[in-house]
Amino acid sequence: MMSNAILMALGPVFFVLLLGYAAGKFHIVDNLHVDALNALVMDFALPASLFAATASASRREMIEQIPLFLVLGVTMLLLYLAWYFAARGFSKVSRSEASLQALTIGFPNLAGVGLPIMTSVVGPAGTVPVAVALAAGSILISPLTLIMAEMGAAKARGEQMTARQVLTAIRRAITKPVVLAPALGILFSLSDVSLDALAHASLALIGSSAAGVALFLTGAILSAQSFRLDWKITAATVASDIVRPLLAVAVIRVIPVAQDAAKTAILLAAVPSGFFGILFAVNYRLDSARAGSMVIASTAFSVVTLAIAIAVLFPR
Repeated sequence: MMSNAILMALGPVFFVLLLGYAAGKFHIVDNLHVDALNALVMDFALPASLFAATASASRREMIEQIPLFLVLGVTMLLLYLAWYFAARGFSKVSRSEASLQALTIGFPNLAGVGLPIMTSVVGPAGTVPVAVALAAGSILISPLTLIMAEMGAAKARGEQMTARQVLTAIRRAITKPVVLAPALGILFSLSDVSLDALAHASLALIGSSAAGVALFLTGAILSAQSFRLDWKITAATVASDIVRPLLAVAVIRVIPVAQDAAKTAILLAAVPSGFFGILFAVNYRLDSARAGSMVIASTAFSVVTLAIAIAVLFPR
């Protein structure tokens, strides 16, 4: 039954998410200092999983992912820019704050929610499109946010942002393991060289923990955020959970995509807001409360929107 399929897809995801939230809320884990968990997910487990998935794909399979990269890249970039300029124009917030909000809304939680949802709905093959989607967001909008954050930090110090600092921000963004791993995996796949069985098994062993630990980490991070609901948080939730997948549908009308790839793109676009904005805010000593409220509201509401998306896109 469809209801059972949706429950099997979403139930484990939100169970682990709530487990991490409870562990942080009751101080079983330190939810204020999650550097170790974050490093495990973002520097080791997730990069290993994404590299193994992309490098194991055939050249033909990877070429077939190009439309997905374009659709999700354009979708995330358009929403990012729209929210950034709206926040700057109507809320009069700083460049740094506007860029963090735009990143939170534009870049879905592909590591924490997208990966387990896709593997549940389409099986192990779902890891490849998640890796491609992560590469798209990491290459296109993460560097923009880092540049804006660096500009804000330079302004706070009374300095002008130099060309060298811009290049440093871009280099920092694209050399993160979670960006490099899928990018290198894609290049490996396009070179039409098969990944050694021992290398794949070794990477898969640590990579198999990525989805669960990423969800747990998301929950722990959210447990440390104060939640406030106002019209901006409501608007951000609508933008993340409703506008983003609808925007993906509109982009698909412009960029030709096969039916299966189109369904995958829309489902990934329906994934709730990601926590990169919170992590960037912490790193640059900026207010993370608003980004945290956006992620909490978007994640809670996605129980409804993801269920609808799965029912419409993958009827059984």
